[in-house]
Amino acid sequence: MTTGWHTGNAAEDGADTRGWIVGHFIDPSQGVRSTKDVEVKWAHHPKGDKRPEWTSDDQRTTLVMLIGGHFRVESTEGAATFTQQGDYAMWGPGVDHSWEAIEDSTVMTVRWPSSPTS
Repeated sequence: MTTGWHTGNAAEDGADTRGWIVGHFIDPSQGVRSTKDVEVKWAHHPKGDKRPEWTSDDQRTTLVMLIGGHFRVESTEGAATFTQQGDYAMWGPGVDHSWEAIEDSTVMTVRWPSSPTS
């Protein structure tokens, strides 16, 4: 394995890290996937899956993008319902959020910087 190049499958690579495939929590032996700069998550949520409680992060910016399905994100700043591939929401530090899969959905989440506080 080289440290500067990695190929893989997001679902497989994230199986032991709740879908997270890049970030500070990836073992440094995984090479470029281990970084303090950014976190990337690939997640499939079955219809009805939700996080009804508010989640907050005072340190990072977050982007959630719909890959497929029908997904809703609510925040202390607004709400968005994703119905088309590529729909996304983005928020900065201090914005609380929750989410729900209206239909089976696949989403990609990117957060930065990668912080051990979450």
